[in-house]
Amino acid sequence: MKSALLVIDVQQSFAQRDYWKLADVPQYLEAQNRLIERCVDADIPIVRVFHEEPDTGNAFDRASGWVRPLDGLATFTPAHEIHKQRHSALVGTDLTHWLRTNGVTSIITSGIRTEQCCETTTRHASDENFDVDYVTEATLTFEMRHADGSVFTSADIKQRTETVLRDRFATIVTVDEAIHRATR
Repeated sequence: MKSALLVIDVQQSFAQRDYWKLADVPQYLEAQNRLIERCVDADIPIVRVFHEEPDTGNAFDRASGWVRPLDGLATFTPAHEIHKQRHSALVGTDLTHWLRTNGVTSIITSGIRTEQCCETTTRHASDENFDVDYVTEATLTFEMRHADGSVFTSADIKQRTETVLRDRFATIVTVDEAIHRATR
């Protein structure tokens, strides 16, 4: 089984959003960077995924200058890079073709936002018959307010995401477990 790491939407665009909070960023970056460095050391290919919204004038428009790696993200040379305009990194891109052409059968999911692009890509990849390891500690999200006014913390959202993905769409793993599984 050959694995590839997906680094999904870890871009400066998010730091421009009103909901951007620094509280969870250092812990997230530590885990994300450790995962990247361990994959580089183990010769596991890394795919950089950027989200973009062309011609919108917002922070996800490439013309804004914010569609670039998040400050503090470890430097790496991606084996492949895609720019997506949908939640799943597999929609409207050549990612599925690239993965299959390169013999990848298992993906490791990481990035920003836990419950949005990371979860959607994970579900889609599972439906495309990839084995998926979801590294929650190497994902980042932000609190959200329900229509009834209740607040879901980032920890609540991560727990919910793990619950719906576990044993159905992905194996929930730590950074160390992801590397162990990818190198066995």
